[in-house]
Amino acid sequence: MMGPAAETPDAYIAALSGWQRERCEMMRAAIRSAASFEETIKWTNLVFMANGPCILIRAEEHRVLLGFWRGKRLRDIEPRIKASGKYELGNLVLTEATGVTADQVATLAAEAHRLNIELGNPAART
Repeated sequence: MMGPAAETPDAYIAALSGWQRERCEMMRAAIRSAASFEETIKWTNLVFMANGPCILIRAEEHRVLLGFWRGKRLRDIEPRIKASGKYELGNLVLTEATGVTADQVATLAAEAHRLNIELGNPAART
């Protein structure tokens, strides 16, 4: 099961419950405080755009993914980020027991934002 069907970021969060809602609310606030992002729903995920797609939050049945389009470049900051896909994608897989703080999320979000501004849209084909 992927994230809840939602038309807005607020509706996405509102459709969650329990630890997933608490975790997603915390991460959303940390991301929004770290840099200027446009929030949207794409591919049934909560996506943060900055010069192209930058960060996603995806709630699944038993976990939450905090994904970064340039996640492979963030592994020095957070070694738990796992490469995903053939580009620079990387995900931090969170369960109820996985510890992550707002400061950690904000640090990752600020660096992800900087990379997208500096390097361009990661989804653009060259």
